[in-house]
Amino acid sequence: MNHHFKYILRLADNSLINAQRLTEWTGHGPFLEEDLALTNMALDILGRSKLLLEHAAKLENKGNTDDTLAFHRSEREFLNTKLVEQPNGDYAFTIIRQVLIDCFDLQLYQALTTSNDEVLAGIASKSIKEITYHYRHTSHWVKRFGLGTEESNLKAQNAINELWRFTGELFEVDETENWVINQNIGFNPNDFYQKWLQTITQLFNTANLNIPENTFMQTGGKNGIHTEHLGYILAEMQSLPRAHEGASW
Repeated sequence: MNHHFKYILRLADNSLINAQRLTEWTGHGPFLEEDLALTNMALDILGRSKLLLEHAAKLENKGNTDDTLAFHRSEREFLNTKLVEQPNGDYAFTIIRQVLIDCFDLQLYQALTTSNDEVLAGIASKSIKEITYHYRHTSHWVKRFGLGTEESNLKAQNAINELWRFTGELFEVDETENWVINQNIGFNPNDFYQKWLQTITQLFNTANLNIPENTFMQTGGKNGIHTEHLGYILAEMQSLPRAHEGASW
């Protein structure tokens, strides 16, 4: 698989699956304003995934479109990290998962605004304001959970304990990552690992929450090895296009 195409597809799949998870909260948020906020965040991320999938399809040059890449690939062909596919759980679980993603994306897409891939740089420039708002929103909720009641603090801490093992994959660098780094298309995520960790640690400390120690890190999602949860996401997301092959609006 072409390294350039694979890298863009990874970015697209992370956004697509993240957005799909967040849309599951539509109509089920804790109150109306937050229901709308999370739905709008999902729309932002879904829009980013569409732009990235369109770019990936052009790079692949095999007749695919953003829709065929989204709706006609199997589980093993998706290259998102395992973190984004984890179930929503309760609202604290969703917020903790999202703040870990938002903080990472904030660093990554800021770097990608200077990519040699002009299309990717443009998408990153468009996305950075949205991601900045997303992180501001989710970090505020982390503080509300952590500094709220004993129960809300416990729910947030349980989410951190469960999700932290999926964060290591965000910073994995393989042959594909090395290729895009050498071409100045992508950037080494380890260059901003310490900033990400410092930001998250400071946020959790402020919210009276702790990062677990000596956690084994789950990997494989970037190469199509997923948890059992992705299959259920795709079954729901892809059911209509697969049932009505070739249909158009």
